[in-house]
Amino acid sequence: MGRLLYELGRLDEKTRRTNERGSSKVGKSSFSWAWGLDGTTEERERGITMDIAQQFFITPHRQITVLDAPGHKDFVPNMISGASQADCALLVVDAATGEFEAGFERGGQTREHVLLVRSLGVTQVIVAVNKLDQVEWSRARYEEIESSLRPFLVQSGFAPPKTSFVPVGAMLGVNLVNREGDDAKQLNEWYSGPTLVDDLDKMEPPTRDYANFFRLPVSNIFKTQSTSGVYVAGRIASGIIQVGEKLRAIPGDDSITGIVKTIEVEDVSAKWAMAGTNVTIALTNIDPVNLSIGSVLCYPGEAVPLATVFTVRIIVFDVIVPITAGATVELFNQSRDVPATTSKLLSLVDRATGKVAKKNPRVLTKGVSAEVEITLRSTGTSGGPKGIPLEPFASNKDMGRVLLRRGGETIAAGIVLEILG
Repeated sequence: MGRLLYELGRLDEKTRRTNERGSSKVGKSSFSWAWGLDGTTEERERGITMDIAQQFFITPHRQITVLDAPGHKDFVPNMISGASQADCALLVVDAATGEFEAGFERGGQTREHVLLVRSLGVTQVIVAVNKLDQVEWSRARYEEIESSLRPFLVQSGFAPPKTSFVPVGAMLGVNLVNREGDDAKQLNEWYSGPTLVDDLDKMEPPTRDYANFFRLPVSNIFKTQSTSGVYVAGRIASGIIQVGEKLRAIPGDDSITGIVKTIEVEDVSAKWAMAGTNVTIALTNIDPVNLSIGSVLCYPGEAVPLATVFTVRIIVFDVIVPITAGATVELFNQSRDVPATTSKLLSLVDRATGKVAKKNPRVLTKGVSAEVEITLRSTGTSGGPKGIPLEPFASNKDMGRVLLRRGGETIAAGIVLEILG
């Protein structure tokens, strides 16, 4: 992604040279391009993406916001926060011998990331088969990776017309924006298809839910020197916001509201923004103590419900240990994760017809679809669990998707059917 930003003029020569010198100095010269997005000291020292970095660029027909998500298993919660804001996925796989296989075998991150982005509502995926220069631009290797991944993408719910593959050598800048020069000669012998930017330029923006109530799940908070203001960032899930509007944060005191002082879209000031836009909003008249990552901003008279008990329809992934009633799980929604319990297994559902196939099953095994009651667990000594802002999928698609994880593994994903309490 760092090299792509450079090729598109979003990363200047001076910054590129600074990153090159800095990465060589700490003995990680091969990571110099990654420094274009991996900005924290810890990310640069460890050589891995840990948090979500945001950038943007323009192609002939599209204005694209990039959310660079971590691929490492330890940072899947951060990846979920980024993927929950995405319209499309760019899956980068490593063509080097043994590297693709490591990501694609059971428990590998390629598999988990594909399932996660699809479960979070993403329907379009571009697979960039990277580092082909390390395997002599082998057509056979590219086709082997494509033939392994294609069926898995279909099985995960990506329709073939919404799936594309593109061979790249990112370190050399081959087939990102063009295929010119000596480095691209071997690839040009057998590939004449689109570049990565060509594919990105053809992505279809999904339908935006701008007519619904305003919802902005907060993915980041920046405090200012002034005590009266705070910046919040996130992707608008639904509705429209304008400068000067009053907003309240859920969860939070319903008597406390903030006023929208400024709206920024891709570093440019705007008077308004609508669903699907990644924004940074400056709020005044609100104490930062009333905001947290995972809070949802809405209009005072149109508050999002807080849920502690609700029913969901889930698909169970490739689990070894079946899910039982009373199982403890981590529940993810937008940028929030909370401890929860599968309090009741209500029914198994036929995936083809959507009808109940069996009531009150004893366990949920790999591949089944089921309706389950989820109850949040208390996280401290302050009595019962605090509710989270949630809506039925039928009311708001972005606010009604959930993921369940257990022991560092994603075990199920689904949609909220009804809020019970």
